[in-house]
Amino acid sequence: MTHTRVALAAIIFVAFCASSTAQAPARSGPALPTLGDTSELSVSAERRLGDRIAASIYRDPDYLDDPVLGDYLQGIWLPLMAAARARGELAPELEQRFAWEVMQIRDRSINAFALPGGYLGVHMGLMAVVSSRDELASVLAHELSHVTQRHISRLMTKQSDQMPWVIAAMVLGVLAASKSPDAANAAIVGGQAAAMQNQLNFSRDMEREADRIGFAIMLDAGFEKQGFAGMFDKLQQAARLNDNGAFPYLRSHPLTTERIAEVKGRLQLEAPGPALPPATAPDASGERVLHAWMAARARVLGDPGVDGLRPLLAEAQRVPVTAGASGAWTPRDAGALYGGALAASRLRDHAQARSLAARLTVAAATRQQAELADTAQALALEIELAAGNSTDLPRLKNTRARAALLLQARADLAAGRAEEASSPLQGWVSNHPRDALAWQLLAQAYGKQGQTLRAIRADAESRVAQLDYPAARDRFKAAQDFMRSNRASGAAASNYIDGSIIDTRAREIDQLLREQALQEKLDRKL
Repeated sequence: MTHTRVALAAIIFVAFCASSTAQAPARSGPALPTLGDTSELSVSAERRLGDRIAASIYRDPDYLDDPVLGDYLQGIWLPLMAAARARGELAPELEQRFAWEVMQIRDRSINAFALPGGYLGVHMGLMAVVSSRDELASVLAHELSHVTQRHISRLMTKQSDQMPWVIAAMVLGVLAASKSPDAANAAIVGGQAAAMQNQLNFSRDMEREADRIGFAIMLDAGFEKQGFAGMFDKLQQAARLNDNGAFPYLRSHPLTTERIAEVKGRLQLEAPGPALPPATAPDASGERVLHAWMAARARVLGDPGVDGLRPLLAEAQRVPVTAGASGAWTPRDAGALYGGALAASRLRDHAQARSLAARLTVAAATRQQAELADTAQALALEIELAAGNSTDLPRLKNTRARAALLLQARADLAAGRAEEASSPLQGWVSNHPRDALAWQLLAQAYGKQGQTLRAIRADAESRVAQLDYPAARDRFKAAQDFMRSNRASGAAASNYIDGSIIDTRAREIDQLLREQALQEKLDRKL
């Protein structure tokens, strides 16, 4: 996904936000009216629309599933969901039927978006620029509120001359445009998409409603109001500079006088919170250090290229050797070291990457904070794997989190311990069947053990998790063919259970494909 295409697609994506019903009053403060749910698009139809767009994003090379950043985002997202549920903002039907997945996009522009059906996206540029987890929470809470208020379906109802499926097809056209050699066609698609964006931008009332509800959800989830204020300050500053293109979020969520006035008034009415310390002040809790690490990781994974990685490494090399040794660790120094270590690894300067990672490990041990120590240890292992080291790899002490479990599985596979990798992965996918990356690693583990049938099935499940049902059906068919070809050898008896599961899953995917074909036929008639 090129920078231009992601920016354009994301602008449209934000206009697609969707979800819930008329809202219950807030638990605290006066009850404020909502705009009401005037949409005619059903919840099921909205989810199908979101699935169709999300499936295309999954296949794009700039879709990113970084487990480390994913765990960090989930640590913010889940409390927001819980707060929305407790406040009555999240309708049970929406919670059950929507995907509620936060996607990562490898793009340096500052943007976030929501799709129909509860898919949300965060650009690496946004994660790199926010100063705290509270600022990131303010963006996610705002997007969540667009979803729970069903803003997109209400907009579609107003724009009744533009059928939802026509709009979806146009979004997918934007996604594919930059990969076509026909520049004229790409320009036409882009122009159509820009026109659609003008029709589907959120109304001022919807923006203010998302601000109000998002602010309340964020506070109820335990985040500080300074995060909301800090993010608004960044947007205001960018708006004053007329947005140089790095802030596509401003174009899809334009600041208006009314929004600014209401947000400032809301901040003044709330009890004052603790002042945010500067980035040069030591962080006793470790929370700001962890955020600095994640922001640095997002900068590296945003694919800045060699010319962008070298300054990150140089910045890390300027951090004093004593930084963090006594526990007086500033987020700025911590973030510089983490980003430098990861950048050095990307530049294949493995010795420098190990040296910087070792400094992080020592400093984290000095702080005696488990989360920082685990994150530093995981980075050191990641660097060893990137260097091609497959011997004497350290084992992670804590693999309860997804990132650590998948990283340890990668290390076990690299070291030839496929059986040790497969066991925890089996348990994980049983509880998280939509984890495509875990299924892919499990397929590798089975393959290395000579369990071909299970490997093919795991590969098929990874395609299902990314909504690529035709590819999944092909893989399930390959598994069935493998069963038939080995029937005479006696392998079928030992694979009877696996074969039964594969046959069942193949029938389920066939049914899904038939339903999709029927729905597309109905859409064309409409």
